[in-house]
Parts: sequence; C-alpha cells; structure tokens
Amino acid sequence: MATTTAAPQPAPQVSSIGRIFGALFNPKPTFESIAQRPSWLLPMILLIIMGATVIGIFSQRVGWRAYMERQDATNSRLQKQMEQMTPEQREQMISNQTKFAPIVGYVIVSVGGVIVWIIIAAVLMGLFNVTSGTQVGFSRSLAIVVHGWLPWLIHGLLSIMILFLKDPSTIDLQNLVASNPGAFLSSDAPKWLSSGLGSLDIFTFWSLALMALGFSAVNPKKISFGKAFTYIFAIWLVFVLIFKVALPAAFS
Repeated sequence: MATTTAAPQPAPQVSSIGRIFGALFNPKPTFESIAQRPSWLLPMILLIIMGATVIGIFSQRVGWRAYMERQDATNSRLQKQMEQMTPEQREQMISNQTKFAPIVGYVIVSVGGVIVWIIIAAVLMGLFNVTSGTQVGFSRSLAIVVHGWLPWLIHGLLSIMILFLKDPSTIDLQNLVASNPGAFLSSDAPKWLSSGLGSLDIFTFWSLALMALGFSAVNPKKISFGKAFTYIFAIWLVFVLIFKVALPAAFS
C-alpha cells in the first residue's frame, strides 16, 4: 500500500501584540510565525517609546550636568583642552553640553535606533542569503531583528524602576541596570575596559539568541540555530572589538 507524507503544517499565526510577549516568553513558535508573516512596526514603536521614556525620566529625576561632567572627566584629550580654558569658558561648555544632551539622547533612541536596526537587518540578510542560499528578504530580516531586541523593553522597565527608587546622585545612565561586568568597575577604570565589559550584557546575549532563533526559523534545514548564533555572535564580537574596545583605547 502506498504511503503519503503529510506536508509540514504552517506555524500558527500570532497577532502583533501577541508577538511582543511571545518573542520574550515563547520565542520558538513566535519567530516561526514572524518568519512566515513578517511585521516590525509595533515592536519598533514600543522600543522607541521605552527609550524616550527612560531619557525623559532621567532628565527630570537626575539631570544631565553630573553625567556630562563624568563623561568629560574620562576624556583625557578634552581635559587637556579644558585646562587651557577660563572658568567661565568651562562653565559655558558644560552648560551647552547639559542643554543639548537630552536632545541627542532622544535622537539616538529614535532615529539612531531605526538606523541601527536597518543596518543590522541588511547585513544579516546578505550574510544568510550568501552563506546559506536562502531568500530571507529585507522585511523578514528587519522583523526578526526588531523582535530580537525586545528584551530591551524589560531592561527599560527595570531602568525606570531604578530611576525612581535609587538616590539620583548614585545613578549612572550607562549602567542603570547592573546586567554586565562593566557596571561593577570603578569610575576611574580605563574607558576601553568599561566599554568592552559593558558590552557583555545579559540582555545583549538574550537578543543575540532571539535573532539566531528567528533566522533559523526561516529555513531550519539550511540555517540551524547554532549556525545562526555563531554568525551573529561573530559579527557582534567584531563590532565590540573595534568600536567598544579599540577606538575608545585609541582616543581616550
């Protein structure tokens, strides 16, 4: 008697709101659904709103002057320039930095975030299409990347709690949540060291794993989770070594 092989069943469709929670707490079927029917607008909006909310609360609760003074203190080149300034000139410089810092912060978490997601999506799309012979497509790649960043929503919620609970004078904007080794370094640690160790963040590795799961869901036969994670991790590591370690070491 002839036997027939059942065709693989498509992943159950998940709503855009369901994907927000599913990507975090039930990622495998969620990313299978995303791979079949990509969507990226809602998670992108939520991530931007969360980032802007953290910036706004920091501006009100803590303020930017102390933060800018700490940043200036870690820049040896700027310190040499400041030594040539009069007290009035130094005060004017810090006042200008304090004035424009929140504007820069809002631009980074909105426009900057979108640009970063687009670049990552384009790079990973090209990488997997070339190395695995798949047809990922930009919209699908962007959907996977943006949903892969959703752990930072939890980071944002924790940051908001800390901003309200901690003494404002003890808050470090770059390490609101102590989720990486860089948060435990002293304030006089080399900038390249704090930047490099700060990249070894729990939420970063969570995001890397989710993106790997998403790309493996596109074509599991050609892209295994291990292969996807290895490629994504390698790209991330090169970025960290160049932009988080080498450049800060060269210009500090």
